[in-house]
Amino acid sequence: MYSFPIDYVEPVFRPPSEAKSLILPVTNGCSWNKCTFCEMYTQPQKKFRARKADDVRQDIESAAKSLGGVKRVFLADGDAMVLPTRRLLEILGELKAAFPELQRVSSYCLPRNLAKKTVEDLIQLRESGLDILYVGMESGDDEVLQRINKGETWESTRSALLKIREAGLTSSVMVLNGLGGETLSRQHAINTATLCNETQPDYLSTLVVSFPQGEERFREGFGEDFVPLSQQGLFEEIRTFLEHLELERTVFRSDHASNYLVLKGNLGRDKQKLLDQVNLAITNPGAVPLRTEWQRGL
Repeated sequence: MYSFPIDYVEPVFRPPSEAKSLILPVTNGCSWNKCTFCEMYTQPQKKFRARKADDVRQDIESAAKSLGGVKRVFLADGDAMVLPTRRLLEILGELKAAFPELQRVSSYCLPRNLAKKTVEDLIQLRESGLDILYVGMESGDDEVLQRINKGETWESTRSALLKIREAGLTSSVMVLNGLGGETLSRQHAINTATLCNETQPDYLSTLVVSFPQGEERFREGFGEDFVPLSQQGLFEEIRTFLEHLELERTVFRSDHASNYLVLKGNLGRDKQKLLDQVNLAITNPGAVPLRTEWQRGL
């Protein structure tokens, strides 16, 4: 009987683009885990800890024997970059030795975890095989960030993304459409666009904020003035966001299951085309394919 070589602590999350990657847990849970919009690591078994070096090494060896030519590895859970640079270099070295065909290694990254890492540290990691860092920007508006208890600011996220860029690593940034509700929608869209303009991420994706387990936890931090955006409101917010973006060579995706309207393009080349799609969804929703509620189930 076949069994997978890694015994995961469920649930396990990864970016959509890492669907074909080996998921290697080097930490369990998230070191911050206080964002009120996030339900990913709230279960008791997902309490944060760094995994023992011997356990990680054993998983790598088992995967090498069972799976053979692994080309991509995603370092789980929520923020492997919280580990010291020395430890990350050890892991990258073990991966390179175990998987000769390895092409890239990636990880989620909280901006706060790069505050203690220098550009030289990141260059070392890149040269050892780290390629992509997925950064949950969520918002570039300090009021929204404070209300959702993100533990970050406009400046802390800017600093981290510029450091990633200077080190030659690839950045993939995630933004949450609707995170500010009706009250803060416009400033959320504009300030997030401004932050993206400052940092010029390689990849940029938008997701719609959702609460599969209910809004109570989120409202406790945000405040009772949170009014979720309607479908029309979400479209108007993404239009404002796109209007204020001034990107040069960023791959843009708004195709996560949470989105009503699927958008794909390169910014700035396709900015007007994307705006035309959004404007059509606002003025004539029946003229564009939109996901129904059941298709958006998470």
